[in-house]
Amino acid sequence: MSRTAKDFLTRCFAPGETIALLLRRDDGERPAQRIVRLEQVLTPRYLGWLTYENGTGANIYVAANPLRSGSRRRTKESIDSVRHLYIDIDLDGEERVATLRTSDAVPTPTAILSTSANKYQVLWRVEGFDFDRQETTLKQLAYAFGGDPACTDCNRVLRVPGFLNWKYSPGHPVTVEYPCDSTWNVGDFQLDDSLSSSVLPLRGIARPMQFGKQTHSEQDWAWVMDQLAQGKDAANVTHALASRRADKPNPLYYAQRTVDMASARLSLLEGAPIDDVIKMLEERRANELPTALRSGRAREIAQTAQRGIARKKIA
Repeated sequence: MSRTAKDFLTRCFAPGETIALLLRRDDGERPAQRIVRLEQVLTPRYLGWLTYENGTGANIYVAANPLRSGSRRRTKESIDSVRHLYIDIDLDGEERVATLRTSDAVPTPTAILSTSANKYQVLWRVEGFDFDRQETTLKQLAYAFGGDPACTDCNRVLRVPGFLNWKYSPGHPVTVEYPCDSTWNVGDFQLDDSLSSSVLPLRGIARPMQFGKQTHSEQDWAWVMDQLAQGKDAANVTHALASRRADKPNPLYYAQRTVDMASARLSLLEGAPIDDVIKMLEERRANELPTALRSGRAREIAQTAQRGIARKKIA
């Protein structure tokens, strides 16, 4: 647990920065907040203490942005700079994260936290954002992708992966995936500026955004579906798509996911059992991904494709 947490915090913050940790229990006990230097948190003793507290029922959170040196409280005024954009997705998580991954409106996320079944927190490491622009963009993200519109404060806390989420019994492990290691700026988020002055929808409800008649991702999807339907080899299609989309931060990651999602959809439409589809996706990436990640990824893609087919039938 502590190794995963240490890696996450090291990726999120720079040496010498002040961060805020929050320990919250679900038994009504007052939350405990700790404002400390990053280096102190990364020591085996401190991580061991967090592991102990988590093991006895404390949920572990960290503020998404670093604090000013000498801060004693996690207030908006104490935030030093904007380090991350983020979105909380509590409803239809797998489907909405899949949509977000392939959207041309936002860059590839820096980290995707699975906080519980079908619930996610998505982070982008950024620079060049002031606090007003951050809040505006957070609202746009929530509006566009069905996130929680209440989670738009600069002093927002996020769960720390590697620990248990004790909102459930037994506790649910909080895991993390790192799709890319880039740092993004304001121009990388092509979200509709008019959304910032609109009334946000109810939690978990998103309206579709319009970005022209057909986005690059939609063109990619149509091309991949056509290639696979013609019986073209999935590996060749993957490499071709990665070459076509060299503009993506991680072209191979993007191509693998697009091709696997299309393969799952076509197989399910042909009547293949979902367990067979999951096995097919696992075997396809046997030499590319760790076993633990490969299994969960294959299941998530197959289930997302299955729900997409079901929605089409209802419509």
